[in-house]
Amino acid sequence: MDITIHWTFLPHTDPEASLAFYRDTLGFKVRNDVGYGDMRWITVGPADQPGTAIVLEPPAADPGITEDERRTITGMMGKGTYARITLATPDLDGVFERLEASGAEVVQEPAEQPYGIRDCAFRDPAGNTIRFNEVR
Repeated sequence: MDITIHWTFLPHTDPEASLAFYRDTLGFKVRNDVGYGDMRWITVGPADQPGTAIVLEPPAADPGITEDERRTITGMMGKGTYARITLATPDLDGVFERLEASGAEVVQEPAEQPYGIRDCAFRDPAGNTIRFNEVR
């Protein structure tokens, strides 16, 4: 089988702060920015990987989600436990320095993990955990 990751979804609470993080700090290309009422879906991804994208979406936009579920999602986002993504880079220290200098919330400084990965972690403006693994 030939399978690739095409899209993944992360919630956002502030479109402009999300653009500043993903576009300006991480250097991702904005591929689409769609509004509907007071909501926005912003698709970003690495410029050199046109087939891979992250869709930043309004949390709990699905009409089938109840108000109690929306409150739970919002609470989990605030704690950084609702959504996460792991990205990879050959320059972990450079990525860490750039994100730290941008004011992004540090969750974990670069560290060797007992399972053989060197990584670090941040939170994006919506509270999503963004983990970076070092590619060796």
